[in-house]
Amino acid sequence: MIGASSGSGSMPEKIIPQPGKGRELLEELQTVLTGRNSFLDAILPPIIFLMVNGLVNFQAAMWSALIVSIIFAVIRVIRRQSLVYALAGVGSVVAAIGIAWFLGRSEGFFLPGLVSGSMTLLLTVLSLVIRRPMMAWSSYLARRWPLDWYWHALVMPAYSEVTFAWAVFFAARLLLQFLFFQNADVNSLTMVNFITGWPATILLLALSYLYGTWRLAQLRGPSVEEFLNDTPAPWQGQKRGF
Repeated sequence: MIGASSGSGSMPEKIIPQPGKGRELLEELQTVLTGRNSFLDAILPPIIFLMVNGLVNFQAAMWSALIVSIIFAVIRVIRRQSLVYALAGVGSVVAAIGIAWFLGRSEGFFLPGLVSGSMTLLLTVLSLVIRRPMMAWSSYLARRWPLDWYWHALVMPAYSEVTFAWAVFFAARLLLQFLFFQNADVNSLTMVNFITGWPATILLLALSYLYGTWRLAQLRGPSVEEFLNDTPAPWQGQKRGF
């Protein structure tokens, strides 16, 4: 069971942040989130679309959402951030607008999110089935630690358990989105996208880090440095980073 201690008959140990853990957590989140789409990039275009569609009309809503996404892209370019993310933000809104226009339904704006959410859930579950958990890949792309370290028998369980938690989250979000899409409930769709977007993602990243570092300590596997140096057991283990 996740979080249970290995000692026979003993009570489960609690995951309690250590002194200074909050600062460490903020620094680690910054490492993981660097260069990714900002919070406003993700939530503001759909909200603008919803508001203008209700107050004016469908066409005005589409143009408003597109203009907002272009403004964010320009800001990214001015700040010399990655052009890939700037273009991806505009591209996703253009795709959403195109589908909503083609279907003639406002909820069509959220269809690309349903498709990408389905693919994300599928890949997450598949990564667990083939024993190459997605959260290990995410950590590898952000930190560039040796890939073989993640597959160590006393390291991978932590990433598998965290990946399973994310799979549950992705499945619950997709179910809610699909139900509201089927009912053409644009207001609820927007609210679900807002709550399960960056607010929930940042919270889950924080919990994943706290649990993951605790779990690595429980597994008593090698740290990245010990793995690179072929240090024999017993190991000190990974003290920071997940």
